[in-house]
Amino acid sequence: MTRAHLVPAAAAQRRPTVALLLGLALAFCLAVLSIQSSFFAAPGAPGRRLDLDAGDVRELAGFQSRVQQCVASRGLGLTADIIDHCKLVLKFPEGTNSTWYNTQFRIFEPLEYKYDVCEAILLWEQYRNMTTVLTREYLDVRPDGWLDYAAKRIAQLGADKCYNRTLCEELLSILLPAKPPFHPRQFATCAVVGNSGDLLKTEFGQEIDAHDAVFRDNEAPVNEKYAKHVGLKRDFRLVVRGAARNMAPILKGSSDEALIIKSLTHKEINAVIKELPNPVYLFQGIVLRRGAKGTGMKSIELALSMCDIIDMYGFTVDPGYTEWTRYFSAPRKGHNPLQGRAYYQLLECLGVIRIHSPMRAQRVEDWSDIPSKQEIRRAHAAAFRLKKHETGQPAEPGPFSNCKVWGTVDPDYGPVSGTSDMSEVRKNSNYSKWELLPLEKLRREAQEHYIQMDGVSLYKMDGNKLDDLVCVRHQRSSS
Repeated sequence: MTRAHLVPAAAAQRRPTVALLLGLALAFCLAVLSIQSSFFAAPGAPGRRLDLDAGDVRELAGFQSRVQQCVASRGLGLTADIIDHCKLVLKFPEGTNSTWYNTQFRIFEPLEYKYDVCEAILLWEQYRNMTTVLTREYLDVRPDGWLDYAAKRIAQLGADKCYNRTLCEELLSILLPAKPPFHPRQFATCAVVGNSGDLLKTEFGQEIDAHDAVFRDNEAPVNEKYAKHVGLKRDFRLVVRGAARNMAPILKGSSDEALIIKSLTHKEINAVIKELPNPVYLFQGIVLRRGAKGTGMKSIELALSMCDIIDMYGFTVDPGYTEWTRYFSAPRKGHNPLQGRAYYQLLECLGVIRIHSPMRAQRVEDWSDIPSKQEIRRAHAAAFRLKKHETGQPAEPGPFSNCKVWGTVDPDYGPVSGTSDMSEVRKNSNYSKWELLPLEKLRREAQEHYIQMDGVSLYKMDGNKLDDLVCVRHQRSSS
């Protein structure tokens, strides 16, 4: 028998083996497809892993594309590279002069930063419904609020717990309103004004003053000398505890500019507060691991809890600088500028803020390249389902799904902030603009939000966690 006759026979012998292999391969593919399909199973399907369905993946992927386009259009030279439906990388162009040296890690700042858009949109949309001022009701409702948490907000206490509650109440009550002095949606438009020296290249003053409320940082002066650059309107001032000592001369002439201390209080600060007719509060939100740091970021958190639209001024500078420039004083060292610029750009393209800067040659008031409110709502819903599915929790809709602690207080509960011995110095203070403002005096959107929330106040418990809210009902006692 020739070799030519042997080939068909050998091939025939191999056919069952090939068929078997093909059958095994097909079975393996089917198994893989079955496993993959279980990842996209409908929530609650028995025996299947809870995860995003294909529609949510498409929704988030489409939203990522909109964010990418927004960064390219508005990003001050930045570009966005998409990793997946949640993660992206913001990059500065090649050749950017990275001269900011981190002495702690002994490196120059990088030129690209990774962000999780799903986490970011959940966090910042949550802030729209929250209270960011520390209140007595929060400490009363939070488990061990007075024993554990209150001590963290008092410097020089000499203890890590408030074993002496009377002492802690004495130190905190001077700036502790019983319930929230401000309301979500209280203002339509707000300006958050930073201290960058780039403000001297602008004439944003009248534009800033046209906002319903203006937020300023630390010792930034507000006077005729800088009026055309930063305006004259004064509503809120967020300060670090060091700057709080210097507020008496800074606040002179504006007795209703609310002062909000960013971190801690102590006896020296309290002595200054007792001299001020201004409303004074303590900032509640302690949020770490942020893509941008400093008082400016806290001002955004504060403003977002009260405002529909937030315009930012004085936060962008030449990325190659080695010192923070300030419009009113000599430069000084500060936070990582490139990381801050990248994170602020992400927030703009998530619809959280609008950046105004002299680095944008043409100031066209066209925000069509930013995702619409409808797109943001859909992306938020998809990201919310993803978060719940990842933790194995039911994706319950509604503003209270992340409430871990519930409490109830009487709506007439407690006094305004300030101790009884301060009545004389504050008799002319405009507290009726804040703590004593009745619900019917709020703008329609704020009233509607209050009704939708059923009169419940939301507070963050700690850090960046999304599912750790303290929620307080305001209901009259049965008596």
